[in-house]
Amino acid sequence: MPVPTQITQIDDQERKILRVEGSLTLEDAELLERICAGLRQQGDRITLDLADLSFLDTESASVLCRLKRQQGVSLEGVHQFVQKMIELVERTDAA
Repeated sequence: MPVPTQITQIDDQERKILRVEGSLTLEDAELLERICAGLRQQGDRITLDLADLSFLDTESASVLCRLKRQQGVSLEGVHQFVQKMIELVERTDAA
């Protein structure tokens, strides 16, 4: 059974950090995308802390790639599996 997604905002002097914990499914990834868009409209730099992410599906990986590419969102704490999923989606999108 997937662990529910929890998104916690941490305010840093230089940026907003969004800590994502649990399982990231498409619905949660789209919510995360809307949150990031709102923060970007305020002029904030955004970092996603994915160290406590336990599951990521391909649709969510695609959203993370889009956030990185279109909104300049930084990704931190990416586990090797999550990084491979993101790289796979990036290669597929580029082809």
